[in-house]
Amino acid sequence: QVHMVESGGGMVQAGGSLRLSCAPSGRTFSPAAVGWFRQAPGKERSFVAVLIWSGGGTTYYADSAKGRFTISRDNAKNTVYLQMNSLKPEDTATYYCGSRGVGEQSFGSWGQGTQVTVSS
Repeated sequence: QVHMVESGGGMVQAGGSLRLSCAPSGRTFSPAAVGWFRQAPGKERSFVAVLIWSGGGTTYYADSAKGRFTISRDNAKNTVYLQMNSLKPEDTATYYCGSRGVGEQSFGSWGQGTQVTVSS
């Protein structure tokens, strides 16, 4: 079963940038969408950004991510990125990448997550 593999997290000061990467563990990968979610300690996992796989690759963002984060993909590398700029301490969380299959309603195939820590 394919699951996603995240990388790129780390520690950064407020105002800094990080780029997260997400790739499927298997070769065959044809999702309907790939999304980034995050979970801070004591909080539920929440939506950050999603990229629709087909067509022009429409993207959607949580209000907290708009204008600061960009989700994109590299087809040749079968990798989805989350470029995060102007990071804030409240962005501190474990970031997860998940995929949603064609005809499915929810995201799954979660990876182990990658930790992002933003200091003030």
